[in-house]
Amino acid sequence: MSILSVNNLFLDYGSGASANPILKGVSMELQRGEVVALLGPSGSGKTTLLRAVAGLESPKAGTIRIGEHAVFDGERKLELPAEERNLGLVFQSYALWPHKTVFDNVAYGLKLRKMGKQDIEQRVREVLPQLGLGHLADRFPHQLSGGQQQRVAIARALVYNPPVILLDEPLSNLDAKLREEARAFLRELIVRLGLSALMVTHDQTEAMAIADRILLLNNGKIEQQGRPETMYGAPDTLFTAEFMGSNNRLPARVLQREGSRVALELAGQKLMGTARGTATGNDPATVIRLEQVRIGNTQVENAIKLPLSTCMYLGDRWECLFHRSGGEDIRVRAYASSKLAPGEYWVQLPEESLWVF
Repeated sequence: MSILSVNNLFLDYGSGASANPILKGVSMELQRGEVVALLGPSGSGKTTLLRAVAGLESPKAGTIRIGEHAVFDGERKLELPAEERNLGLVFQSYALWPHKTVFDNVAYGLKLRKMGKQDIEQRVREVLPQLGLGHLADRFPHQLSGGQQQRVAIARALVYNPPVILLDEPLSNLDAKLREEARAFLRELIVRLGLSALMVTHDQTEAMAIADRILLLNNGKIEQQGRPETMYGAPDTLFTAEFMGSNNRLPARVLQREGSRVALELAGQKLMGTARGTATGNDPATVIRLEQVRIGNTQVENAIKLPLSTCMYLGDRWECLFHRSGGEDIRVRAYASSKLAPGEYWVQLPEESLWVF
């Protein structure tokens, strides 16, 4: 059974003719022990959806259920306040009390629930070591690193065993290096404790690393949802393909289509691609992931010859840009294990990876 269920949710900002629709009939489910990432660009509705589940925004229509209990039902005019939904919420800013110790920050929600002092002590002392905070109980937030502050916020959300934990951009306040470490820690914690979590992020790498399933929102609607490997490797739409990875967009022209196989013309050469979604017309969008492009010195199947423009060092690899200007401006980026010498190269675009939308 779903531990969280959202059905046909609508939410507007404003009213009457000036109403701005934010959520346009969103439906989703979260299973027990599952992590679902709400992914999308700014303005797509992902944070609004999370806040509606938390009880911090009032939808216009639809239903939200936690387990067997409805917490919002537009038709029945039912809307439980946030404090009665028993959800753990980790804010983007962490929202720690600066004048309270780690122990008191984590214990705060239990005190609001009128739990006994001894029970609070026991529960907080149990949860702090689970997040590597046992030795920091008496410190104040300003004495902690960003990663430690994040863990305090998570401990505060977990301390009363909520059915679902809501994470609003949980890693966005960390620098790049610490974010990688925190990402691994958060995924390990979720698996170890068997948490059910709904997480908002705009970072596709973060979503793929942490979540079991991704819901990609676009302009208030779900564009596509599925497992990270499906979303990345088999996108249904051009929006999904471009949001979920780094691509080359190529000015190819369709010559012929038979089923999923598409004959293309690019740089005066015939190439074969794979149709995805509902590719139609003679001027579709043709894309290929950077890591799928192959570079060689000899002519091969499904390749075009392009001059090397430049190479950029990324640490574990080089990103190379091939560029031909003139009548047809073609730019192709690809990864290489070492820096390439100036000259022309055969840039192979494998048929199964050359997507036509």
